[in-house]
Amino acid sequence: MTKNNLNISYRAGRYIQQPSGYRAFIPSALPPDPPLSMDSKMMSLVSKADRALGRLDGSIQTLPDANLFVFMYVRKEAVLSSQIEGTQSSLDDVLEAEAMIFRRRHSSDVEEVINYIHALNQGIKRLEELPVSVRLLREIHKLLLKGVRGAERQPGELRTTQNWVGPAGSTISDAVFIPPPPQEVPQCLSGLEKFIHSDTPDMPALIKIGMAHAQLETIHPFLDGNGRIGRLLIALLLCDWKILQKPVLYISHYFKKHREQYYELLQAVRDRGDWEGWLKFFLTAVAEVASAATETARRIVYLRERDRSRIVGSFGRSTANGLKVLESLYSKPIISINDIIQLTGLSFTAASQLMSRFLKHNILREYTGQKRNRLFRYEDYIAIFKEN
Repeated sequence: MTKNNLNISYRAGRYIQQPSGYRAFIPSALPPDPPLSMDSKMMSLVSKADRALGRLDGSIQTLPDANLFVFMYVRKEAVLSSQIEGTQSSLDDVLEAEAMIFRRRHSSDVEEVINYIHALNQGIKRLEELPVSVRLLREIHKLLLKGVRGAERQPGELRTTQNWVGPAGSTISDAVFIPPPPQEVPQCLSGLEKFIHSDTPDMPALIKIGMAHAQLETIHPFLDGNGRIGRLLIALLLCDWKILQKPVLYISHYFKKHREQYYELLQAVRDRGDWEGWLKFFLTAVAEVASAATETARRIVYLRERDRSRIVGSFGRSTANGLKVLESLYSKPIISINDIIQLTGLSFTAASQLMSRFLKHNILREYTGQKRNRLFRYEDYIAIFKEN
């Protein structure tokens, strides 16, 4: 191996033999040395991803109430990110749980996704007073594991024992990857935090975000939930740096679709210092998912105008209440008669009549098949997020 190749292979870090016999990976500080090769393909991908994010951000700003529509984007990202870790929950499961369809306790998989939603929402809220930092990551990690699988594994606390990555049932002796020993974790995270907040005018923001995600995955600072925290970091940085005004990029869609390549490229950074391969994958993911999310926003606008027209043209004296219910569906697409009563102040009979109009004009669909405690779905809206 030539000296130059040696430097490249070590630029992400080194495997160091530990007293117990295993070899743990100690990551190098960022940015990498030798520096990134910003070839024409890399620059083209940066430009494409930047443009796609710009279009997405612009499309969200044109929505009547961006905060209402963020509801579903966040839930889609939560479902997909959790599925990468092996949960079986779907978007339908989460929406039904939030509509309190289940009288029994939700499944543990659903609870994990709901925790992810709470963690992301809290993280975005905390950005108003706290920068992206180890402190913030610990706060949202505590929410992520509250009352679910991994709750006994020190939620919100940096690990104090060695962990490893491998198939279920694997031991440290046959692990795919062994992160840095626990005593190295605080220093590694401090270095990552300094990199995130360093002044790097010549480094595109998306390159920096892609590197920060990979570095956090390599450090693996918690005993559980590291993958989800790493993907939450992407959303937090995009919003904190005002690349997106709202967390509407469900990047886990691409990571899940290319799950094997996702993990292989992260490992290639550690084993061969191949930052370029990982970053090109990451930039491609951002561009593809941002374009899909922009199309989602366009379809939401079309759907809203279509259904507003149906209500205005057909609901008569119930038009005002009908429009009020319609707007509520973008943040609660599964609804009951009692929900309409609470929203409008109508009597049960009047609320039932209003619901009948929604059913007649195919805006809502009853799907419980019950005579009492019926629930209704804004199916066309939910379908938009299930398709892309």
